[in-house]
Amino acid sequence: MTRPRPNRRSGCPVSVSLEILGDRWSLLIVRDMMVRAFRTFKQFQGSGEAIATNILADRLRKLEAAGIIVRERNPSDSRSIAYRLTQKGIDLAPVLLELLIWGARHEETDAACAAIDVMAQNRAAILDEVRRRWQQGDPNALQVDGEWRLPF
Repeated sequence: MTRPRPNRRSGCPVSVSLEILGDRWSLLIVRDMMVRAFRTFKQFQGSGEAIATNILADRLRKLEAAGIIVRERNPSDSRSIAYRLTQKGIDLAPVLLELLIWGARHEETDAACAAIDVMAQNRAAILDEVRRRWQQGDPNALQVDGEWRLPF
């Protein structure tokens, strides 16, 4: 059985991607899951981005419907829900890394220039570490070589 194809503006891969991820919150939620190891609604709310609860709930539903995240019982509290990236979600790691580097190079941000240079020079190692953490379910915030944390 094949799934019905959603109505799309066009078949352009950029357009299709933006229909799923082109709002101001979705990639930040994925970032928090990927880099900060956030898993719960409460953690996303406390991220410092000031996302309204109704918007957060909507984006989590949309990311789940798109197959980017899954919801499951929270292993540390079976009464609550935890979210986890799927393979499709973790495949956004290179996109997020490039957005981080691009934004820090071309706009005024809080990111330290030296840290951005290190990231730009070590893209493959960073992506390997992100994927390792995802595969192993590592609950800690991303740290590469024990020396620095991503600046967000």
